[in-house]
Amino acid sequence: MFETLQLEFTNDLAIITLSRPDKRNAISPQMISELQSALDAIEKMPARIGILTGAGKAFCAGMDLETLSAIARQSQQENMDDSRKMAHMFRRIWSFSKPLIAAVNGHALAGGFGIATLCDFTLAVPEAKFGYTEVKIGFLPAIVSVFLTRQIGDKRARDLLLTGRLIPAEEAKQFGLVNEIVAPERLMDRARELAAVLIEASPSSLTRTKRLLTAAAAAGVDADLQRAIQENASIRSTLDFKEGLASFLEKRKPQWRGDSE
Repeated sequence: MFETLQLEFTNDLAIITLSRPDKRNAISPQMISELQSALDAIEKMPARIGILTGAGKAFCAGMDLETLSAIARQSQQENMDDSRKMAHMFRRIWSFSKPLIAAVNGHALAGGFGIATLCDFTLAVPEAKFGYTEVKIGFLPAIVSVFLTRQIGDKRARDLLLTGRLIPAEEAKQFGLVNEIVAPERLMDRARELAAVLIEASPSSLTRTKRLLTAAAAAGVDADLQRAIQENASIRSTLDFKEGLASFLEKRKPQWRGDSE
């Protein structure tokens, strides 16, 4: 049914495994579509809790290089459409009707960082590193910024988004982006233990609580996402984006132009 991920159901539990280990589970248009389809399937099934993890050594390395290369050749309308799809995926995770637990088995970068931390609970192995690295390749962490500033505040969000630095799991926990740090051999067991605690609660109470939490912020989030979509699409036509992407693929230092158009 899926090519970029696996979906398993066991009684009250659903497990989504991002499954492109040779690409460090990088995000592609197909993965965006399949992840949303998997969430749709979970909502229709009796499963009460979802666990999201990655295959191999990484959780998710962010946008796939082939996708980034294609973006540089797209029209403005295509870039707008892509930006909307990405925004819809992140909002879907943030507002999902059932509790989601991210079991972060390795590095979570750029969009992968967003997937990991927009779940209700984020467990991570000690070796995992997190970072919004977009500014280093002339891109823009526009869509994730909408959620990040609400999660950790303006000052810390500026630190991560403007520097593009990688932070260890312990620092991510201090920021409030990770709930627990768990040994690799215990990660999925701990995720299941947490799921078992949630399963003991009233299903309608969990759904209504999540809906209440989302509703309180939804209007502001949606307005900010519209601006973020515009920014995400417009930066793709800049010379800095094209230079950043080329230098990244060619493994050289970028020669920035600083253009704003």
